[in-house]
Amino acid sequence: MAVLATGGGVNQGYKFVRALALLCALFSPAPGFAADENAYYGPRLVEEQVRIPSAGGYEIATTILRPDGNGPYGVVVLNHGVSASARERARESSELLISAASVFARRGYVVVMPLRRGFGATGGSMAEDPGSCANPDYVKAEQAAADDVMTAYSYARGLPYVDGSRMILAGQSAGGMVSLFTAGTRSPQGLVAVLSFAGGRGGDPETSPGVPCAVEPIAKVLDTLGKQTRVPALFNYAENDLFFSPRITRQWFDRYAAGGADAEYILQPAFGRDGHYLFSDVVGVRYWLPTVERFFARHKLPFERLDATDPVRQPLLAVDRLPNVKSEGCKGLYRAFLESPGPRAYAVSEDGRCGFAGGLREARENAMRECSSVAKGNCALYAVDDAVVWKEAVMAGEPDRAQNPTAAGVSAPGTRALPVSHSK
Repeated sequence: MAVLATGGGVNQGYKFVRALALLCALFSPAPGFAADENAYYGPRLVEEQVRIPSAGGYEIATTILRPDGNGPYGVVVLNHGVSASARERARESSELLISAASVFARRGYVVVMPLRRGFGATGGSMAEDPGSCANPDYVKAEQAAADDVMTAYSYARGLPYVDGSRMILAGQSAGGMVSLFTAGTRSPQGLVAVLSFAGGRGGDPETSPGVPCAVEPIAKVLDTLGKQTRVPALFNYAENDLFFSPRITRQWFDRYAAGGADAEYILQPAFGRDGHYLFSDVVGVRYWLPTVERFFARHKLPFERLDATDPVRQPLLAVDRLPNVKSEGCKGLYRAFLESPGPRAYAVSEDGRCGFAGGLREARENAMRECSSVAKGNCALYAVDDAVVWKEAVMAGEPDRAQNPTAAGVSAPGTRALPVSHSK
């Protein structure tokens, strides 16, 4: 994954374990863009692939991403969305949510990502099809999806390194919807919160941007869930979500909250071409992570990075030490840098602009280029990989050749078109 941005009693199943010493290994960087194996990209994580037997006789293929330690850790059961075609559903993978999952894992949570029936390695027929838009049965569909979620949830609570009293249901799109449904209808033991990112069903950005089919049937389901749910819930959306517009999502939230549920609605700024994918995008961290931090703090749930008190890492992790930067946009982009794969670099300018690149061999050059594209003054690197490299003298005089490889005449071979996110 490459990123450019600017900013102003449980059956243990079948298990395959892979230790991840470096965060970058989670993102499968393209050949020629490998990170420095000696660099530090966050607390050591372990990824496991398991198949969890269900009461129905089938198995749920599941990815577990967790801190490398004995715990006990809280759990986030992180649920995927629903693709429109069978071909897309067959390609469903935890890799789509691994970036977001790693944010939770670095903060002391075991992230469990089940693939429900009809998706990816679980295979089989899709169990949660609601039927036609003209007469959908979302209760039946969500009940089937919730069965699969609960299979993974129950399995997770039995793991030896898990604190079963700190369980969280979370998901994106249809995954957010099934998380709300499972919380309300199953009242799982140990559940403390629900996180719904771009939650809903029935969206079609191509034929009906922002307006999903069967708005009212979903609202009726949320009417009931709002009366049944006993834990706090976060509804997080982006202003330019092409699946579910703010008008629709606010209506859904109001129907849910009217039932007496403890819930919060957050509308993030427009993100990329379609804000529906803010949660799964590395750069989207700049928006949703502070929101989740505040939500967890209000409900007294721990959410501090595992390395936050490590004196060796504190200079790198200290967002408040950024020179010249006053905007929340650049502070948020630095947080995205801290959660990104390597090689990575972050640059700042005299007038408080910034640039960031991650997962790129030429991360330094690209970060400087992105910074320069929005800055009115000189740019200089602030951090590269796992170290703060900032030098005050660079702003006042000649570019430092170690700081600024582009100024030193180093070419950037293999440059290619990459996704870009902008803010100042």
